[in-house]
Order: sequence, then structure tokens, then C-alpha cells
Amino acid sequence: MSCLRALLVLSLLTTSLLANATKLLIPMDGSQQNHLKAYGIAFWTLGREAAIDWLLNYRGGSFLIDHYEEVQQECVIRGVTFQVIADGQAAAILAEIGDPEVNMEVVRLEKAPKIAVYAPDGFQPWDDAVAMVMTYAEIPYERIYDREIITGVLPQYDWLHLHHEDFTGQYGKFYRMYHNAPWYQANVQESEEMAADLGFAKVSQMKLAVATKIKEYVSGGGYLFTMCSGTDSYDIALAADGVDICTSEFDHDPIDPAAQSKIDFEKTFAFKDFRLVTDPMVYEFSNIDATDIHGAIGQTRDFFTLFDFSAKWDVVPTMLCQSHEQVVRGFMGQTTAFRKELVKPSVLVMGENKAQGTAKYIHGEFGLGQWTFYAGHDPEDYQHMVGDPPTDLSLHPNSAGYRLILNNILFPAARKKKQKT
Repeated sequence: MSCLRALLVLSLLTTSLLANATKLLIPMDGSQQNHLKAYGIAFWTLGREAAIDWLLNYRGGSFLIDHYEEVQQECVIRGVTFQVIADGQAAAILAEIGDPEVNMEVVRLEKAPKIAVYAPDGFQPWDDAVAMVMTYAEIPYERIYDREIITGVLPQYDWLHLHHEDFTGQYGKFYRMYHNAPWYQANVQESEEMAADLGFAKVSQMKLAVATKIKEYVSGGGYLFTMCSGTDSYDIALAADGVDICTSEFDHDPIDPAAQSKIDFEKTFAFKDFRLVTDPMVYEFSNIDATDIHGAIGQTRDFFTLFDFSAKWDVVPTMLCQSHEQVVRGFMGQTTAFRKELVKPSVLVMGENKAQGTAKYIHGEFGLGQWTFYAGHDPEDYQHMVGDPPTDLSLHPNSAGYRLILNNILFPAARKKKQKT
């Protein structure tokens, strides 16, 4: 009997040791059946205080996790491809990545970031690609808007996404097409009431105050990500601090006739030397946007290429560009792409259409924090229009365009190395 008991104990110990001597590899190359939900697994794991190694440039930016049965089960439930590998195999992978001649790196992910999406009360997750992909990947987030930002909630969050928003107070420049539409009129009324309630004479002044709070948040170490018109309209609002750039259709009084000459490009994150488009009948904020260029080339020729950064030296942009595809299908938006000549030389271009002279995906630092601008509205809906149905992401589980969004969401979880210069 004692011999049988000893064998049972030995068997249990062996099983335990085997469990501790294995790893879970979540590949992110072409073998992965659901790239988007794989990021959700990473967040789910981090939320349970288990660390992850992000294997930059190894099989598309794979994840390596200690083998927990719960994580494996969650991968099965969510349809995420994984491999159980022995500790020795994991050590060999890490040794391969550590070779100084190989363009790979390991970044340790330690804590799931707390995420905020800047969006109004009437916001629906399918109105915005970032909220939509977080919902699909089962990544939790909280919604905040002007009142919350003005009252100082931003330091509670690690990462902030700006819903496709107009920070100039011109209601998205939708006036010509939609000023008689009930939804447009309701937006104007709600915005004006909010501005008055918060002590501002105009919506443009409220939006500038919000933009300034966000700038302070980034300076203090926050991470900002924005798409579509939340990119250029944000920088325009910062540059137009103290200048009335709104015509009477938007704020009930005339525009400053010298507005262009008073724009201060030193105040912006990304753009310089741009020209404002002040005509209320033109659906455009400035010449930063290159929608006209991309509209001319058409969907079949619209692509952008991700830069191949040095993983060991340029860790941050390497993280943000992890993908199984280096050439990504383009997509339009109110702001489709950025004219490269209007991008500041200090800004890092991570994705571009070189033939068209446009940047799609850019990144920079400000103070202790960092920001990323990603042009376009929906990576899997080439020309999304007002009122169009939401994109069904279950039909696009391997979207390279959406992966770039999720790289940014995961980014604050990383124990980052200081950029080398």
C-alpha cells in the first residue's frame, strides 16, 4: 500500500513539474486563425496578473506565456491558435531572439492598461473602429467625454483614444450636407448646452480646453491614440489657441479674418505649415488631409507600407508595427492620410504610401508621454459613409489594419526600454 502511495505521489509531482516546465506560444504569423482575439487573450491574461513575453518580429509578433490551464481553455473558447511547448523549446526561441544579428526582441508585458475612449453619450461602439475592435476582442474600456476630461479624470487612465472627433468646434464640417438633419441639430444643441454648463462661451473654447487637458495628460506620461478627424482637428485646435477659426455657421459670429497668419505651429504634436480650409461648405479642415490624392488612385491601388524598424534599437515603433503583413490595404476617412511635407521632421513615420507622398501611421513623444495618429476611419470598410452598417469583425479576424490599433492598446502594458539615439 505504501508503495502504491509513493507511486501516486511521484505521478502527481511529475505532472506538476511538467505543467511548470511548459509554455503557451500564441503565434501571430499566418498560422493564427484569429489575430484580433489573440490580443484579447493577452489582455485577459495580464488582467490575472500573469506576465507575457511579446516576441517582437518572431512569427509576426507572437506571445509567450507560462502554461496555465485557464489561459489554454480561454484560447479554445475564443478560437485563438496556440501551441504548448516545452521549457527547452521556449529557451531555444528566446536564445534565437537574443542573437544580436537577428532583428527580434523580447518585451515583457506586465499589467493590463486602463483604457478610456473619448466619445459622447450617443456613441455606439460600431461608430468607431477602436471601440469596435475592443468589443470584438473582449478588451474592457470606459467611455469619457468633455465633462469628465475638464473635471480632471484623465490621470486615472493609462491609454486614451479619441473618437473620430472635431476639436475645432465646427461639428465635423458636416454643415453643407447635414445641417438640416435632426442628428446634426441635436449634436449642436447638446454641445452648446455642455459648453455653457461648463462655463464656456463657445463650443470651440470648450474643445480647446479639452485638447489642452489631453496635451497635459500626454506630457505627464499618458498614451494618446487617435484616428480619422481626431488627428488633424486635434492639432489644428492646439495651433489655433486664442484664434477664432469658426465661421458664423458654427459659432454665431464671424471668423477672424487674419486667422491663418495667427496659427502657431509650435503648439502642435505632428503637423506644420498647413493651410486652413475655413469655407463652411467644404468638408475639410485643412490641407493636411490627403483624401483627394487617395480618392484619385482608387481602392485597388490604395495601400500603405509599414517600416521595418530595428527591434533591438527602436523597440517602441517595432511594437507598434507588429503584423503578419508589411503591406496593408488602405482605407478612407474624413482624414484619410497626411501629406508628408506637412509632417514635422521630429515625427516618426511608421506607415506610408511612398508613391503618393502620404503618411498613414505616425508616432511621436511629448514630455513623458507618447502619441500615435492613424489616418482613416475603418480598416476593413474602404469608404465608410454616415449611416452605413457596422463592420462585422468576425469576417476579418486576421485584419492587419486592425492589428495596428491593437498594438497601440497593448503598448502601455510593456516594460519599455529607453529609445537609443
